[in-house]
Formats: sequence, C-alpha cells, structure tokens
Amino acid sequence: MKILVLNCGSSSIKYRLFDIGIEAELLAKGLLERIGLEKSELTHHVTNKEKLKIVKPIPDHQDGIFLILETLKHPEHGVIKDITEIEAVGHRVVNGGEKFKNSVQIDAEVKEGIERCIELAPLHNPANLKGILSMEAILPNVPQVATFDTSFHQTMPPHAYLYPLPYEYYEKYRIRRYGYHGTSHLFVAEKACRYLGKNYKSSNIITCHLGNGSSMAAVKNGKSVDTSMGFTPVEGLMMGTRTGDVDVGVLLYIAEKENLSIKDTNNLFNKQSGICGISGISYDMRDVEMAAAQGVERAELALEMYAYRVKKYIGAYAAAMGGVDLIIFTGGIGENDFETRKRILQNMEFLGVEFDAVRNDGIQGREAILTKPGSKVIAMVMPTNEELVIAIDTYNILKKADFKF
Repeated sequence: MKILVLNCGSSSIKYRLFDIGIEAELLAKGLLERIGLEKSELTHHVTNKEKLKIVKPIPDHQDGIFLILETLKHPEHGVIKDITEIEAVGHRVVNGGEKFKNSVQIDAEVKEGIERCIELAPLHNPANLKGILSMEAILPNVPQVATFDTSFHQTMPPHAYLYPLPYEYYEKYRIRRYGYHGTSHLFVAEKACRYLGKNYKSSNIITCHLGNGSSMAAVKNGKSVDTSMGFTPVEGLMMGTRTGDVDVGVLLYIAEKENLSIKDTNNLFNKQSGICGISGISYDMRDVEMAAAQGVERAELALEMYAYRVKKYIGAYAAAMGGVDLIIFTGGIGENDFETRKRILQNMEFLGVEFDAVRNDGIQGREAILTKPGSKVIAMVMPTNEELVIAIDTYNILKKADFKF
C-alpha cells in the first residue's frame, strides 16, 4: 500500500512516500520550502539517486502538493508512474486538543475538530488543515488519516496536565498541558525497548527529543505521564529561540519596561530567546559549540544552561515515576551532538547512570548505547522517524491491521 505522508508548515511541506507490505519501504522523501515566494524550492530525494532541486514560484499549498505529486512521477527521479498509485495520505496535525486521543481517518467531523483547535496552535493547525483540503481537492477519493502530536500525551493524569490557575479557565478555555512531539516520543520509546529486549509496558522511560524545538516525556508502562511542553510549545526546555520555563513575572516586567505589545512579547520569548538569546550568536548548536571552543564565554554559558535544564528534567521525571530504566536521546541534537549528551549524562551515577564517554564520542544518527555494561540505567541514542509512525497509523486504520514499526 503506497502511502504519502505530509507535514505541512505555514510556508513548507515535508513529505515521504512509503510502500507498506511485508515491510515499510521508504520510496522517496523531500521538502518544499518558501511557499508563497517567487523562488520556492523543492528538494527531492530517492535512495541511490542524486537529489533533485526545483526552484519556481509556488503561490499556495495546493500548488505545492501538485508539484510534489508531479515530482513523484518524474521520468528520472520519480517512483510512481501515476498519482493514482497513491492509496492513502497521512497528515501530521500539531494539536488535536482533548478530542483526538488517537490517529483518525479524516471526515467532515475531524476537519471541524482540527479547525476548532486552531486557537490552540495558530501557527501550525491552519497549515495542517490546508494540506488536508488541498489533497482532498486533488485526489478526492483517496482516504486520509490525521496523526496528532498531542495524542500520545492524552494519557497524562489531571495532576500532571492542569495548571495551578483558577479551575474555571480549564472549563472555559481548556487551558492545560497538551505536550508535543508525541509521535517521536512514542516511536523512540517503543523501538528502543525492542532494540534492548525490554518490555515497553513495564518500563520507566525518559525520552529526550532535542532539536531546535526540544521536549521531554516521562513514559511509564507504555503511557505518557508527563511532558515538558505545555499549552504551547514554549514551555519546558531551553530551545533554539524559545525561553522554555521562565517566571511569567519576568515577561510582564520586561513588557512594561520596554513598552512591548502582546505580539512583541510573544516574539521575544518565541523567537529571540533560548540558545540564540543567551549566546548572541545563533540558534544552531553547532555554531554555538564552535564559538565556545574558541573561548566565547556566552556561548559556553548557553551550552551549560541547555544541558543543565535537560538534566533537571531527567531528575524530576525519575522522581515522578519512582525510578527510571532507560533514557533515550533523539532529534537533531539528541541524535548527533555527542558533546551535549556528554554534558547531560556526566555525574549521574547517583541515579544509576554509568555514562561511557568513549562509547558516546562520535555517535551520530544511529542506534547506540551510551552507558557502560551493567549500568542500572541505560542511556542510548535512538533516531526518530515521525513520518513512519504516521504512515503505519494510516495503514493500520485503513486496513484494520496491527503493523508494527
């Protein structure tokens, strides 16, 4: 079954085409960027072939999806002969609120539900919905499935997801912790347990999805019981340009002193803070590490702050679950940045983490154990694959199957 997975952003579309049968085979992948600008750019890649780049004006998402479909049947770089070979489409949707606890086949009611959640994810859900409607217009008879970033975290208990605000705001506006990166946390937790021969349903796992956007989750006996991102993706860890946890009084104080509007204040803690704000150099960890190696003090400070906050969450989640068996690193930083992993995992013997710096050194983008043999708690790298989760959810819902990734 050929399944196209779409992750539609406000000005981009990330895509993967899978063929699921006995195994899940990736046929092609790509990224269309700068939608709405004169020089939109599509980068398309098929295994064992050179990347194809197309630069042309793409005014909207529907035209973007047309281009993606045309590229998938490109005479030299294509993997299908006709778009009718695509039997299903799976979509990443950022926020499903409290309504969507699992992936679902898309119908009118689901589209209405996604639209109602726009106020919870105003930067993401509108683009996700555009992708669904565009695909519906192009291939109206092809079934579509939505997989929500928030679904995995719907198992959190009320004492974990509620904020200490007047309860009426939860009742009126559903102000609560939703959490994000759910498909990634689920994927790496399950796959790591299979890799290690552990029982996923009886393990205490801390998953660290570390990238430009970073979040962590406490996964107890196969269920998310807490996660660092909250009502929005701003809460939690220090990130590339986001503050993460910060005293709200600080934001009110700065807004008053600097005479900032709500929009300006939102821009401050979403786009000007985090690693970029502290280092004054970049939101990219690689740039900051290079500067730190050259003796730039604020770069070193940014790295120490980032690692310190991850370490604090590991301790907090170990306490919340009554112990931890497995700590997983994933995402762009988690999978590739062995220096950051070292900063986080050093001096955690008290928790049962016997970190092996030699094993860790140089590990990038592949499964690897980072602790010494016999370590009570295993720390490891597990590359994520959110698109594969979406493809398999789509397959299982439409085929009423139980295919495992």
